[in-house]
Amino acid sequence: MPELPKYNGTPDPNEHITAYMCAVKGNDIKDDEIESVLLKKFGETLSKEAMIWYHNVAPNSIDSFAMLANSFIKAHTSAIKEATRKFDVFKIKQKENEMLREFESRFQTERMKLPLVSDDWAVQVFTQGLNERSLVASRKLKENLIEYPVVTWSDVHNTYQSKIRVEDDQL
Repeated sequence: MPELPKYNGTPDPNEHITAYMCAVKGNDIKDDEIESVLLKKFGETLSKEAMIWYHNVAPNSIDSFAMLANSFIKAHTSAIKEATRKFDVFKIKQKENEMLREFESRFQTERMKLPLVSDDWAVQVFTQGLNERSLVASRKLKENLIEYPVVTWSDVHNTYQSKIRVEDDQL
């Protein structure tokens, strides 16, 4: 059996099933043995919550690998939904005439409602969300973040604080 990353309950379960089937079928196994191997070895590809789920499957309740795969995917669909929700952070955009501090505050609030998004990803999304047509401070901050990329959210905040002073002076 080729090395396959163990499924822990967080990635897309469909991808794990596909990778597992390809790994099994890629071996020199006779066609009439594939179904049996798929059923018998599946548990070895799981860890953490997925392993607990597998051990809780009622004995003799699964007749085929298709049945096992379907049950597995149904049990782990929340992983698909969570991954999809992470992309919701890209929907956070600065509104016309929204002050920079208001956008930064709203961005932080919206970001906290979503599954964990890494700092470098948040920085990129925040930069893309800045509206260049809004206020001078937003435009200057966006230009600055593009010209001098930062990786951590605190770096963005420090850069943002200097632009807030510019924005306040213009008020």
